[in-house]
Amino acid sequence: MFFLRYMLAATSVAAFFGSAQAVETAEQQFVGLAGLSADSRHASVGRHIEVDVDLPGSALDVAVSGDRARALYRMAFNQIAEGWSWQPLANPEIEDYYRFKFLPLQSVDVERGTYEFEDKIGTPQQMKVSWRYDYFLAFENLYDFYARAVDDDAGFSAELPAAATGHVGLRAKATLIEPVISESTTFWKATYGRPTDFTLKKRYLVGHLDEVDFIDADSGKLLCRILPGHNSCSVR
Repeated sequence: MFFLRYMLAATSVAAFFGSAQAVETAEQQFVGLAGLSADSRHASVGRHIEVDVDLPGSALDVAVSGDRARALYRMAFNQIAEGWSWQPLANPEIEDYYRFKFLPLQSVDVERGTYEFEDKIGTPQQMKVSWRYDYFLAFENLYDFYARAVDDDAGFSAELPAAATGHVGLRAKATLIEPVISESTTFWKATYGRPTDFTLKKRYLVGHLDEVDFIDADSGKLLCRILPGHNSCSVR
């Protein structure tokens, strides 16, 4: 259900990246890994990657008090609802049904033309063909950073100068693990009331989360860093 809500809430524009983005976009990194042979991809296990987190709209909650601000990125519902993440026998008292969590990285929209089709008898229509690629960092070690708890506000936070608000970004660093990448496809057929064939591809870079950095999205300057054992950081 979360991914459906995410799809409906996503804008039709590709994910925004500041002027100081990571060396390669998530799309570039995924495509590069997907193009490798199976043996070469396996050899990528252990490679360190760096990715920018997509922060559309109100994804980052910033509260200002005087000359200080607290930025919070919530993780409570960032759970991957794919078969390879599902643990049906999990005891919810001590573990999650969805083993892998995610950070959203990028969305890419591709329009693939139109075709004529008659969904309503006697009424031919031009149907659009639209694809969207959503990219994520998938990882299973969220609780290396903070203890598992029932808390909608659980996530990563930073205490920052108020002047930093408006251009705060998030960057994650991870180490690739098997299977390195994963992909799923969902298709919605065009209808009379919704004349668009829509294909959604969710693409995952699969890794071990090493750190989460709050950065100045304009300059790329590191503001503060969160390492395992912590869920917050601070800068003066």
